[in-house]
Amino acid sequence: MKLKTAVATAALLLPLVSGAAGKPPPKPAATQKQPVENTYHGTTVADPYQWMESATDPKVQQWTDTQNAYTRATLDKLPGREGLRQRITELLSWKSPAYGGLEEKGGVILAMKFQPPKQQPTLVVLGSLDDTSKERVLLDPTQVDPSGKTTIDWFQLTHDGKKVAVSLSKSGTESGDVSVYDVATAKALGNDVVPRVNGGTAGGSLAWNAQGTGFFYTRYPRGEERPAIDREVYQQVYFHALGTPTEKDTYALGKDFPRIAMTDLEASDDGKYTFARVANGDGGEFELYLHGPTGKWAQVAKFTDKVVSARFGSDGAAYLLSRKDASRGKVLRLPLATPTLDKATVIVPEGEATVQSILPTKSRLYLMEQLGGPSQMRIVDLAGKPLGLVPTLPVSSVGGAVRQGADDVLFANSSFTTPAAWYRYSAADGKVTKTALARTAAIDMSDVEVVRTEATSKDGTKVPLTILKKKGTKLNGKNPAWLTGYGGFNISITPGYNPMAGLWLEQGGVYAVANLRGGSEFGEAWHQAGSLTKKQNVFDDFYACAKLLVDQKYTQPKKLAIQGGSNGGLLMGAAVTQHPEQYGAVVARVGIYDMLRTELTPNGQFNVTEYGSVKDPEQFKALYAYSPVHQVKDGTKYPSVLFTSGANDPRVDPFHSRKMVARMQAATSAPKPILLRANAETGHGAGTPLNARIEEEVDVYSFVFNELGMTYKPNATKKPTAPAPQ
Repeated sequence: MKLKTAVATAALLLPLVSGAAGKPPPKPAATQKQPVENTYHGTTVADPYQWMESATDPKVQQWTDTQNAYTRATLDKLPGREGLRQRITELLSWKSPAYGGLEEKGGVILAMKFQPPKQQPTLVVLGSLDDTSKERVLLDPTQVDPSGKTTIDWFQLTHDGKKVAVSLSKSGTESGDVSVYDVATAKALGNDVVPRVNGGTAGGSLAWNAQGTGFFYTRYPRGEERPAIDREVYQQVYFHALGTPTEKDTYALGKDFPRIAMTDLEASDDGKYTFARVANGDGGEFELYLHGPTGKWAQVAKFTDKVVSARFGSDGAAYLLSRKDASRGKVLRLPLATPTLDKATVIVPEGEATVQSILPTKSRLYLMEQLGGPSQMRIVDLAGKPLGLVPTLPVSSVGGAVRQGADDVLFANSSFTTPAAWYRYSAADGKVTKTALARTAAIDMSDVEVVRTEATSKDGTKVPLTILKKKGTKLNGKNPAWLTGYGGFNISITPGYNPMAGLWLEQGGVYAVANLRGGSEFGEAWHQAGSLTKKQNVFDDFYACAKLLVDQKYTQPKKLAIQGGSNGGLLMGAAVTQHPEQYGAVVARVGIYDMLRTELTPNGQFNVTEYGSVKDPEQFKALYAYSPVHQVKDGTKYPSVLFTSGANDPRVDPFHSRKMVARMQAATSAPKPILLRANAETGHGAGTPLNARIEEEVDVYSFVFNELGMTYKPNATKKPTAPAPQ
């Protein structure tokens, strides 16, 4: 999955079909079944919708068009839709810019800037952290592609800050080609386009050499080097010298990597050393390789060493984050003169918080730590002596730390009620100053309470749950509530300002976020307790959170909407099939629903180390027990469900949504709609244009409002003063 942010998929770009006013649109005809069976370890499993896995079959395309027409006929006539459209457009098009991905090299600071109404973020050079008028645009993808469908995947500066390599992909494919730009002139170096450095399966990365004359990069198989089935796997590391044809790039590393290797590259500040961190798929196992002045690559850590990340210091050492006998992480110091693990020493032992990442500076280490959802930034010296905490917002997330000078840092900080801003921390006096890179609030949440509580899961595990509600909200069981979660891939849902949550709250709703097992909230043990054969724990945790909202009278089942995307879409599929009586509406975005067939897809192969494989008897048993499409029961009264998918999705094949919709429509005995919103021009969420995102949210919120019996109230809106466009 390799998700870094919340899933935001795009709009349906198909003709609209309206139903007759006041009457529900006619439901699509029952989906054709074909007799197909598969046998796993002696268990025969019927798969009557296997024919729907082909995206190129005209019958599948016709079926999808019919479903989209039914969805449009259902959604387009809903009451309150235009009011919601106006409000959602206002919120998601808020003029105050957002900045992310800051990087500084050679005195140059670059950032990604999201400035509505632009459809995609732009790459800008920041002239000053305190005066945004001094910034300039380096690359605007909407100038490259006026359709708004091209996006910047990531960028990497040379050590002197004079050149930048940028990965660009189209239409949500995440298949990124790298181009090199001159930072001063913003002009592309035309001969240096390296194809398919980034992908939706193994991601992508590069690291410049010291002179800025070339870079190591991640390379997928090209042309006929491998069969078509292998072109999204077998990622390796190559070196590209500027000014030479990419066909002459030289192999560096990776022939012995796993088939499902995912590699991140990072160079030291002087460019003399480069780390390659190699993941074995999505399950959280990593190897570490080092390239140094000798010109050779050497392995530093094996999968069994449980070194999960590494950063270069400025003191001739590297700092490694290890989970060997330390589920919540410990920090090792590794001298680069003798880069073998037996020479590494523990300088920060495992503590109460889970170490997520490290930033070394001249005389300090800044540790980004997870605390069950919220996070903090802790400081130690290079010997591990505690130096306190960086002051941050309460119940907030901290990230993106960038060194400034010797020991100062820039960092991003956001809470559920405060928009993200970049702050400068001064090591000399311990003061935090807000920079000009701060987004204003699109919606006022000053009257919102943030309640941190715990639900008790089936096996007694305490599961963190954050509940947002307006002050004075009565706990009478009558409030509409919105619950979301993820629970997988060592990813935590951290606090963040979400204007769509604000919309829900201003309309009288309660908004809740569950921190489920499978994430990184409490270290690797917490992750492992929600993966492989223990995945059912995630679904039990989510149900416990839903039940708490009902038991404590925040809401009632028919007023409870749930939403999740990707692995969270799988969560929605499991939730609705295991406890259909608990929910009033379900929004399942770009999810996995056939756990027995997912590993046959390119990215599904990477997921095996997280979910398991049908080839293993015990893992098959666990997968089959919760696989949503196989757990749909005929004659069950299912709640309303809206499924979304993107045809270009490189992470979750859209066939999952097709099969799940067909199965649920055939099985349900309730009059509630089971809808598919299949987008022909987007992917998993990355790169979705702003207008397309707005269209999807209009569909989602009008659907949920209608199914929970809510009426949109424009007079509930509190409008802060919009800043002048920058």
